[in-house]
Amino acid sequence: MPKHAEKRVLAYRADQIFDLVADVGRYPEFLPWCVAARVRTRTATELVADLTVGFGPFRESFTSRVTLNRPGTIMVQYEKGPFRYLRNVWKFTPDPRGCLVEFFVDFEFRSRILQAAIGVVFGEAVRLMVSAFLRRAREVYGPPETAATLPEEHPVAQ
Repeated sequence: MPKHAEKRVLAYRADQIFDLVADVGRYPEFLPWCVAARVRTRTATELVADLTVGFGPFRESFTSRVTLNRPGTIMVQYEKGPFRYLRNVWKFTPDPRGCLVEFFVDFEFRSRILQAAIGVVFGEAVRLMVSAFLRRAREVYGPPETAATLPEEHPVAQ
């Protein structure tokens, strides 16, 4: 099943990156394969959203409950849709160079066809998604004051 864990130091504040990730309704504006987003409910600590992702001939919608612990963590709990399960966690920690961002995603589609299709492009999809958030940060907050990106792969915790 596709899993990915990554840590990067970004030259932005933790609250800025938290706000970008928490702004689920704007994902279709910048996130590859996100073709629609609808936030059903939102409070300061939680939101429920429907996302539609599309790649190639596939288009799937799903519902998630997102716990917002500003500015430290965002946890995504899958509720309804084409997955057997979906786990997604973002952690944001202040760092002298900006913000340490820890990203983890693990999922499995119910459909073997979808699972096989995403397996082929998963690595590239994650790289494009991370790049999309970096571009979005530059668009919203301007260029970082220092070039403080430090990609570092880490084993996936079980």
